[in-house]
Amino acid sequence: MRISNLKRPRTIALATALLGSVALGGCMTATPYQPATASSAGGYSDQQLEANRFQVSFRGNSLTSRETVERYLLFRAAELTVQHGFDHFILVSKDTEKQSETYRTPGMYGGGPYGYWNPYWRFYRPRFGWRSWDPFFDDPFWRDRDWDYRTVNRYEAMAEIVVGRGPKPGSNVRAFDAREVIDRLGPSIVTPSDR
Repeated sequence: MRISNLKRPRTIALATALLGSVALGGCMTATPYQPATASSAGGYSDQQLEANRFQVSFRGNSLTSRETVERYLLFRAAELTVQHGFDHFILVSKDTEKQSETYRTPGMYGGGPYGYWNPYWRFYRPRFGWRSWDPFFDDPFWRDRDWDYRTVNRYEAMAEIVVGRGPKPGSNVRAFDAREVIDRLGPSIVTPSDR
């Protein structure tokens, strides 16, 4: 009887840790198709510039691919066109920005004016006494292979569209039929309720 009482707290702790890791894993997903808010990691935003002209953007988090960001931008442009009673839209301008950040782990000594990297350290070696480390010369004490470098990319796509009624202009390759775009891209759009 005593052995089962000892196993119970361990089992409960293991179950709690497992549930916590599953819950955290569920939070780490690509940005779904949603409006951008101050608390969200991304989403779409738009602004009406004129009666038939809009500025549209979609920002993704570090797990959202460039292709997904651009697909969600087109879907939002089509959705916005239909919501305002129009039939087609023309991409006047379109751009995708990439923001890259490189992280190194493990960090050396934490904060300071240079972040996790300091340009100068002193250390003691019994045979050689106090020595300095310079980032421009290799020293067996600090090697690049001991650090893990990781680059994280985030994408934001922006476009300016002009909307219109009737069939799309056939001669313009930047013109899209809004309902057809919604029909074709709709199955690949992931909303927060789909997760």
